[in-house]
Amino acid sequence: MSYSKSESYLAMSGGKKAGKFASARNIPAMFLEAAAVGGDSPRYMKKVDGAYRETSWAQCRKNVVEIASGLIELGLAVDDRVAILSATRPEWMEVDLGALAAGCVTVPIYPSNLAEECGYIMLDSGARTVVVETPKQAEKIFKVAKDGIELDGTRRDVAVENVIIIDGSIEGATTLSELRERGRASLDTNQAVIEERVAGISPDDLATIVYTSGTTGLPKGVMQTHNNHLSAIRALDDLGVALRGDVDFSFLPLAHSFGRMLEYLGILIGTVTAYAESIDTLVDDIALARPHLLPSVPRIYEKLFAAVMGTRESAGLVQGVVFDWAVGVGGERAAYLNRGEEPPMLVRAADTLAHALVFDKVHQRLGGRIKYLMSGGAPLSPEIAEFFHAVGLPVLEGYGLTETTPILTCNRPGQVRIGTVGAALPGITLKIAEDGEILAKGPNVASGYYNRPKETAEAWDPEGWFHTGDIGELEDDILKITDRKKELIKTSGGKYVAPAKIENMLKAKPLISQAVLIGDRLKYCVALLTLDADELRQWARHKGLGSDEVSELVANEEVVSTVDREVQEVNTKLASFESVKYFRILPTEFSTETGELTPSLKIKRRVIAEKYADEIASMV
Repeated sequence: MSYSKSESYLAMSGGKKAGKFASARNIPAMFLEAAAVGGDSPRYMKKVDGAYRETSWAQCRKNVVEIASGLIELGLAVDDRVAILSATRPEWMEVDLGALAAGCVTVPIYPSNLAEECGYIMLDSGARTVVVETPKQAEKIFKVAKDGIELDGTRRDVAVENVIIIDGSIEGATTLSELRERGRASLDTNQAVIEERVAGISPDDLATIVYTSGTTGLPKGVMQTHNNHLSAIRALDDLGVALRGDVDFSFLPLAHSFGRMLEYLGILIGTVTAYAESIDTLVDDIALARPHLLPSVPRIYEKLFAAVMGTRESAGLVQGVVFDWAVGVGGERAAYLNRGEEPPMLVRAADTLAHALVFDKVHQRLGGRIKYLMSGGAPLSPEIAEFFHAVGLPVLEGYGLTETTPILTCNRPGQVRIGTVGAALPGITLKIAEDGEILAKGPNVASGYYNRPKETAEAWDPEGWFHTGDIGELEDDILKITDRKKELIKTSGGKYVAPAKIENMLKAKPLISQAVLIGDRLKYCVALLTLDADELRQWARHKGLGSDEVSELVANEEVVSTVDREVQEVNTKLASFESVKYFRILPTEFSTETGELTPSLKIKRRVIAEKYADEIASMV
C-alpha cells in the first residue's frame, strides 16, 4: 500500500481533537479530566510474557490517585520534592502524576547516574523522598544517605526520609504496592485533600526540576512550571502529529524532557502509549506494538538506517538495483508531499510498486502503521531523513532544550524541509544574535536554574531572551542549526569548523556508528570512529573474513580500507579545511556506562579527548 497524501496527513484535515481538559490549569488537573473522558478505553500498554496488555484510563487514574494519597500519608506537603530514579515504564508516569496530584514537585534522575550524582541532585533539589525502580537503584540512595557526598572539597550529608521501590523489595524501603495500599485505605479522607491541592496549583507553580545531563561540570536544575509544559504540548498538538486512540511508542528516558513532553502530549491527545520492554528488545517491541507515532533520538534512526543499508549492501546485483530505484522513486514522491502537493499519477503508480517490492519490508519492521517519526535531542543527518521520507516514513525533526521544556521548533506534516528543524511553534519567538546564537522567548521557556542565579543571569538576558548556546540560521522563518556555540572548532589556520555536520555525514555511512571530529588549534581535522558491531559482523561474514570478534575486525586491513573509502567520500563534499585527514577506529562504541556519553546520548568531547589522547596524538 503506497503512502498517499490523504492518508499521511489525515491530522491536517480534522480528526478528534483534545477535549475540554486542554484548558486545564495544571498537569494533574489535565490528567484527571482526561481520565474521566477516557474511562475504560486504553491509556497505555505494557509488555507481559511476550505480549502487550492494555491498562485503561480508569485504572491508570486509580493508580495515580492511590499514589497521591499514599504520599500524603507519608507526610509530604505541598511543594515537597519527590525524586524518581527509574527506567521508562508505566509506573514512572503514574508516580510522576501522583506526586504532582499531591502538590509535590518531581525531580527525575537518570537510572545510569552514579550514586554520588544521585546524591548531588537530591541535595541540590531538596528531595528527601525518592522512588527507585530496583534494589540496585535503592542501594545508590542508601549509600549516599550513609556516606554523604563530597562537594567542593567538603563532605555534605544527604537527607533521605522515604525510599519507595517499584520492583522487588529491600530493607528500609517501602514497595510501591504498599504505598498504594496505604493510599487506598486513606482515600476517603485524602480524596478531598488531593482535590484541594490540585485546585490550588497555579499555572506558574513549579512542576519539576530537571537536571541537565551536562557534558561538563555539575548538572544544573531547570525549573519547569506547569504552564511551561502545558503550553509546549498544546502548541505541539496543533501540528496534528497524532489523533485520539493512536498508539505512540515510549522508550526515551522520562528523566529527559523530550520523553517527558511526549508523556504529557499523550495525555492531552488521548493516545495509547506502548512502553518498550527494554532497549535490547526495541525493534521487536515496535513491531509488536504497531505504533502510529514513533518519537526517537537520531541514534535509533541511525541504527535502523545502517541495518537497512547493510542488507542492501549484502544483497545481489539485481536486488541492489531495485532497491536504489525504489528509493529514488520514493524520494520524488516525498518531495511533492513535503511541498504540500499531490504527486503526479505516474509517480504514485511507481511508488506503489516500490512499496510492494521494497518499502513494505521496512514498514513491517516498524509495525506497519507508522504515520510519523519524530526526531529530537540532537541533529539528524539529512541523508538519513531523506531515506525515511523516501520509504514513506516521514521524519518530523524538531529542536529544543531542557530550558525550553523542551521544544522550540518542529517540521510540520506536509511542510518538511529536510536539513532544518522547522519553524517555531505557536507562541514562540526566535531571533539570531549578531554572533549567530539562537535566542528564544515563549511561554514554554523555563524561568531559570534552581539555586544558580549566576548561571541564570548568563543564559537569560535582561530582556527575557534565553540564549540557547546553539548557532543557527533563519530563512523564511525556518530554522537550521549549524552547531553548538561552544563546540565550534577553530583550526590553527583560523578557520571555523562545525563538527556536528561532519560527524553526521560520517555516521550516515553503513559501517560507521559514531564519530568525533577533533581539530581545535590543529592544522587539520582528524576523527575518532566507532563501528556498528552488528553491521560489521554481517559485512564481515558476507566478505568471508572469518571472524566475528569486533576487536579483531576493527584492525582488519579490509575493514580499515572500506572505512577509509567512506571517509574519503565524505571529504569530497567538504571544504579542504573541514576534511578529515586521518582517523582511528576504536574497538568499542562510546556509551553512558563508560562515561563518553551523557544519559541523553550526547558526546562528552572533553572526556573522549582525555581518554583517547594517545590515539589523537598519533594523528597530529
